Amino acid sequence: MKLALSISLGSSKRNKRVELELLGQRICLERIGTNGDMQAAAALFRHWDGKADALGVGGADLGLRVAGRWYPLYSVQPLVRDVKRTPVTDGAGLKNTLERRAAYVIEKQLGAVEPRRVFFTSGTDRWGMTQSFIDAGYEYVFGDLMFSLGLPLAIKSATAARRIAALALPLIGRLPFHWIYPTGEKQEQRQPKYGEWFAWASVIAGDGHYIKRHMPARLTGKIICTNTTTPEDVAQFRQAGARALITTTPTFEGRSFGANLLEAALIAVSGQGRVLRDDELEDLLKALKLQPHFQSLNS
Repeated sequence: MKLALSISLGSSKRNKRVELELLGQRICLERIGTNGDMQAAAALFRHWDGKADALGVGGADLGLRVAGRWYPLYSVQPLVRDVKRTPVTDGAGLKNTLERRAAYVIEKQLGAVEPRRVFFTSGTDRWGMTQSFIDAGYEYVFGDLMFSLGLPLAIKSATAARRIAALALPLIGRLPFHWIYPTGEKQEQRQPKYGEWFAWASVIAGDGHYIKRHMPARLTGKIICTNTTTPEDVAQFRQAGARALITTTPTFEGRSFGANLLEAALIAVSGQGRVLRDDELEDLLKALKLQPHFQSLNS
């Protein structure tokens, strides 16, 4: 059996292991959280190098791909510095392919969304998802500066987001990762803020931890579009009154894994022994008929 393993800086409470069949091959998908301990994560990457068929970096990005440009996150890259034999991915390929279908899946399931407004809690780190809503004609606001840096500044155009990314990310990429993104137990701490933008939008899209950490108590009628969810997350969104949930990766045994783990699984079953190009990922997605997962929460 093949093994795709995600080693995450996130909470160990979200650990999960499933076995399934992809392209006629049995494969185990497993996620191991290290509660924000970067040294422990690096040690696990060293241990599994050459043993797993593919590795995923969870709870962090090796870098951000924004409108075709790559911005390294230098504080994260040491995690995989010693990985020499096993291909490793942070899910950037699926963020640029599978996640580009997010707005289409919403329209297919719910029809035209009105008012046509989306609030990205973080748009630059999931540019494929962001682009899907822009292409679908949504009015949008980026919350990247609000949630990553704590600056109460809304970005209201993709051009501005690209320019800010080009100016800021080379500097932000050198900051300690925990300064800009919650890791470990901090992911479970609630800090509601910027409720006016949650209220303004019909769709709340972006990183799941940002959404859960900062969302208001009520999300009545809202559509949530995010990445990784557990059954507890789904219950939280339902209790808050959200209308529907779209996870950009499929659901296995009630859990949608991160893009990094699903991409690692595709790398493993491809047999290529390397990170796959976007066109190769598209071919596998088509062969497996994989789409973002839609779930109605409150009618």
